[in-house]
Amino acid sequence: MTPDRLITVAIHTYEKAQPIKSLLEREGIYVELNNVNLSVPTVSAGVRIRIKESDLPLALRIIENIEIFEIPTEGESVLKGGKILLPTDFQHHSDNATRLAFLIASRSGSSIEILHSFIAPLAGPGIQMTDSYDYELADMEELQTMGDEARKMMDQYAAKLRESIKSGDLPAVKFTTTVLEGIPEEVILQYARENSPQLIVMGTRGTAKKEAELIGSVTAEVLDSCRIPAFTVPENVDIETITNLRKVAFICNLDQEDMIALDTLYRLFSDRQLDVTLIHVPGRREKATGDAKVGKASLNLLAYCREHFPGCNFDMQTVRLNTLLDDFKKIIDDAQFNMLCVPNKKRTVFARVFNPSIAHKILFRADVPMIVIPV
Repeated sequence: MTPDRLITVAIHTYEKAQPIKSLLEREGIYVELNNVNLSVPTVSAGVRIRIKESDLPLALRIIENIEIFEIPTEGESVLKGGKILLPTDFQHHSDNATRLAFLIASRSGSSIEILHSFIAPLAGPGIQMTDSYDYELADMEELQTMGDEARKMMDQYAAKLRESIKSGDLPAVKFTTTVLEGIPEEVILQYARENSPQLIVMGTRGTAKKEAELIGSVTAEVLDSCRIPAFTVPENVDIETITNLRKVAFICNLDQEDMIALDTLYRLFSDRQLDVTLIHVPGRREKATGDAKVGKASLNLLAYCREHFPGCNFDMQTVRLNTLLDDFKKIIDDAQFNMLCVPNKKRTVFARVFNPSIAHKILFRADVPMIVIPV
């Protein structure tokens, strides 16, 4: 290979060659156009797009994924089909969530919507009526400044992702970005209600940091309230765990909702063979039911799974209700699960506040990727 030798990477009409030239140059690649009719460029046919031979792998990656590197005009979206929502605050603990979202999108043929929210300034107390206009004007200017800064950070983040795609560090997946004003959990929930993404992927802190800094409350609120499957990814999870998700612990109550959640899990990961352990969490009502009836229900669910989800392997374990989190942590440590799946029933506001869901509790106790499926 002669690095500085010019080679032809594509042949197009002038109308198609010129935008490709601009795109490649924007990404740092030297480009020449040959066979252009200089007197009437627009009627040129067979225009050769020539680049340095050393830039060929990068140029091909950009051209083959041109939808990703083209910046859409206002009002235009490159998203088609299924969509994965990826909320971000641009912090390091979101990196693993980004990697997982791109991996899932690549395997499922989905696209990604990256969402960031910023909080508007709050009105202070004791403002006189005569000062209201001046205050509102200053408040609007501050809001505009905050919005501009948030959009600038998003543009920089998007550029960083495109660089990772160019280098091959991330799969080539189409994505767009959205910046909205509002409290993060409320913005995420509202966006999910209005746009119905197929999955939400969120990064979380490690267990020690969650408990010490109370970080994770946004994710916990989304898990408790959202009616879209949500995937949480701890910041300290091993990269191999993300790329090779296989061993799944599925929390079940031996009821009809388990089958709904299992079907969703199966469809989300239809491209791979999962090893699923059904972890039965006995409810208080089951004490009066008797071990024989519970055992029969367990076998029926196991048989149903093996018949309807042949692409997965299934077995079952049981944990005691009074030591759920301790038993659950032991099961995770012993079995080396690299993903948890928790069906989440719709609950009242009172129940969410005073009796958080299992998913909410596990979020603060386990450093394992967890998918929560509303049923």
